[in-house]
Formats: sequence, structure tokens, C-alpha cells
Amino acid sequence: MKKETKMELPLYPDERQEKMQARLNRIEGQVRGVSRMLEEQRPCIEVLQQLASVQAALRGVTKDVLRNYLERCATDAIRSGDSSVYDELMEAIYKFAK
Repeated sequence: MKKETKMELPLYPDERQEKMQARLNRIEGQVRGVSRMLEEQRPCIEVLQQLASVQAALRGVTKDVLRNYLERCATDAIRSGDSSVYDELMEAIYKFAK
């Protein structure tokens, strides 16, 4: 059974949260654009280029969340003596290192 770590709120500083939310809003628009491209029967290479852009943008948000995790969540857990944070960290690294 996984031990639940108590974290201090807010988890995301205001500036970082606003930046990530703005990026996610742009990504949402990009995804809608890809959907329109498919409806319009746009050439595959154009759709693939847009999908690559969406994936790159999502990787950017992922990096921001991972950085926040390391700076705030993992650091707090390590300081509190919660050794389960190492398993969580390894899981996150393996999940996104593919």
C-alpha cells in the first residue's frame, strides 16, 4: 500500500501555474486545429508536423511539472524522512524517459 505524502499547498507557485496554464490553453487550441485539419482532409505531412508541435509543447509542460515536483514535493518529502519519494521519483523518470 502506497503511503500518502502530505504536501504543503499551494503546490505550484502562481507565476509557474499561470505560465503552464497559458501553455496548456495554446496546446488545446493546437489540438483543435489538428482536428480541423483532419476534417479538411489536409495532407498527412502537415498533420504530422502539427502533431509534433503538440507533443513538443506537452513535453515542455511536463518538464515544468517535473521541475516543480523536484523543487517542492520531492524536496519536502525527503526533508520529512519519507523514503517513498525515491520510488515516486524513479517512476516519474522512467515514465518520461521513453
